[in-house]
Amino acid sequence: MRTQDSYLIGLVGSGIGPSLSPPLHEREADELGIRYLYRRWDLDVLGRPAESIGDLLAVARTAGYDGLNITHPCKQLVVEHLDELSPDAVALGAVNTVVLAGCRAIGHNTDWSGFARSFSRGLPDAAVDRVVLLGAGGAGSAVAHALLTLGTGVLRVLDAAPGRAERLATSLRERFGAGRVEAVRPESVAAALAWADGLVHATPTGMAAHPGMPVPAELLRPELWVADVVYRPLETELVRTARARGCRVLDGGGMAVFQAADAFRLFTGVEPDADRMLRHFTELAGGVHVHS
Repeated sequence: MRTQDSYLIGLVGSGIGPSLSPPLHEREADELGIRYLYRRWDLDVLGRPAESIGDLLAVARTAGYDGLNITHPCKQLVVEHLDELSPDAVALGAVNTVVLAGCRAIGHNTDWSGFARSFSRGLPDAAVDRVVLLGAGGAGSAVAHALLTLGTGVLRVLDAAPGRAERLATSLRERFGAGRVEAVRPESVAAALAWADGLVHATPTGMAAHPGMPVPAELLRPELWVADVVYRPLETELVRTARARGCRVLDGGGMAVFQAADAFRLFTGVEPDADRMLRHFTELAGGVHVHS
């Protein structure tokens, strides 16, 4: 439990100008009477490659930061620069929250718990026997862990880099059982979606800087539920198109809020009000309802 008077937190990633994490954390801290400054460290603005995450971590420690949130494309790269990992971070091989305590940097993963909580609230009775996951990076790894924990029977993983999908599938099989995860080549997406109960999208496609659809619209049949982890914009082209085609949808807002709530607790030792954070997020996102 951390009991200091003020906190200095950073967000490290690429293209994070539109991120709602800084105001979301700061608003909740204000509500709790905590002094809390949350700064963006945008790799694009700094002109630094993702591989410089170790140097940036060292700078944050020297500057007296209490913690960092880590986002695309550094969630896996940061792991080797940390002193300790939580069990979840070890299992996932990806970190989105680094607590800087004394001389130690401790990595956690709140993405998986954030997605699990959002999914359980937003699609509580959705069938999860057969699920397709697009994206095997840091976010995809967290989502896969959450889905299998929630009871997905068989998960088929697709990634633009088939080798990455196979590596994720192999690590998941070791934890969850040999028959529960399959790596599928990208060209098989149509067959995979025809087979599936639901689709989770965990690539940057649909972000403000990466507009577009990750799958052809005609593959989105009404019986399929669709969940997106992208939340800027909240109404991605995938979410909008899937809803128009009759699918039940889950946008990325809930995952963004619940992972932030878990990170806030790790940084401060104080339990935030997640429902209040959802309301704040809705306001910050421009009044669009958060489906969670």
